[in-house]
Amino acid sequence: MLDRSTIRDHPEEVRASLEKRGDEDVDLDAYLELDDEWRELKQRGDDLRHRRNEISDRIGTLQQEGKSDEAEELIEESKELKSEIEEIEERAEELEAELEDRRLRIPQIPHESVPAGEDETDNVEGRREGFDDLRDLPAEVVPHYELGEELGIIDETRARKTSGSGFYFLKGDGSRLEHALIQFMMDIHREQDYVDVFPPILTDSDSMTGTGQLPKFDEDAYKVEGEDLWLCPTAEVPVTNMHRDEILLSEDLPLKYQAYTPNFRREAGEHGTATRGIVRVHQFNKVEMVNFVTPEDSYDDFDRLLDEAEEVLRRLDLPYRTLDLCTGDLGFKAAKQVDLEVWAPGDDMEDGPEQGGRWLEVSSVSNFEAFQARRAGIQYRPEHHESAEYLHTLNASGLALPRVMVAIIEYYQNADGTVTVPEALRPYLGGQEVIEGRKHVGESSLGED
Repeated sequence: MLDRSTIRDHPEEVRASLEKRGDEDVDLDAYLELDDEWRELKQRGDDLRHRRNEISDRIGTLQQEGKSDEAEELIEESKELKSEIEEIEERAEELEAELEDRRLRIPQIPHESVPAGEDETDNVEGRREGFDDLRDLPAEVVPHYELGEELGIIDETRARKTSGSGFYFLKGDGSRLEHALIQFMMDIHREQDYVDVFPPILTDSDSMTGTGQLPKFDEDAYKVEGEDLWLCPTAEVPVTNMHRDEILLSEDLPLKYQAYTPNFRREAGEHGTATRGIVRVHQFNKVEMVNFVTPEDSYDDFDRLLDEAEEVLRRLDLPYRTLDLCTGDLGFKAAKQVDLEVWAPGDDMEDGPEQGGRWLEVSSVSNFEAFQARRAGIQYRPEHHESAEYLHTLNASGLALPRVMVAIIEYYQNADGTVTVPEALRPYLGGQEVIEGRKHVGESSLGED
């Protein structure tokens, strides 16, 4: 959330930010008009209260002097002032609530280093890693949704029976591989001095508002009927809000947490070839990294966080690239955002590299500056004797599991239909080197005949 004084005193900067983002939903002029009305009411209310205090003092003096008639006139005026003040306060409270709601919908101002652009086509590729020494792939790489079904490790058909489209079962070595990835990622981040957190999966509306999911993105989340609870869309929500309305100390920072959770998102309107399989689903696992840092260090810490997320891909020997998001594609809360996209060679999409395939986002590394901290009331005290101020929050996935699974199944597949287990994961699978699949069960496994 932007500081109120920033919007009031620097409206052109906010207006320029909205134009860069292509955000046409925010009516900044309406906000400023409401703010002017609110300030006028506050000033009028202060003046009336001052006048009423003067009258109260005067009434006491007149009563002591025995001038009851004059005192009675002022008592009547005081009652009228009280009534007017109450009306002003009621309207001011209404305006305050509307201003707060509108302010919660104003996006973060992009950092000066963010490239200008209208949409994802204007994002700027940074680095490509891992393409100098690609492993030998089969002549025709089978997409994960076909190979996963053949190996019996991904089952979307039966998941549609239990939960509907957009869900899937992982079975046998598929399930083991995902569990291995979770522990592998968390071990790496422990090496990077992260503190483990196992948070609640249900979060309240205050938490969702604190990190920026509400009110703007309520339709993307799952609400528990009859309760002020939401299914966790990302561990960023509960982990960030652990310190809601708290004051940390400078010696606490940087504070680095990691958390594994299942995540739930509606993903409304997403369909088609590009989302086949487990690329875009309603429930998925993710290891999340949340950092609380000082404002002066936040962009150095941002670079460090990006490197920490990349370390997972480096150890898995998966080819990937970094992508600087432009102003038109920047996340609502982010001042700066760099995506990590892994290469999946199974589908020959237009946006793939020279070798074919496609890019899949597995992490968004974001600097929210004080945007979340201001919404959630998270401050720190630079020195014990100094006033508290808002800290900066950073966030990255380390990493989102389904798309890493897709990349492993497609990049590490062999011509005989098996999948080689990345060397870094073998200790987590009891030394297993190859996924050969499992026996299919039921009459459907016999074929149509």
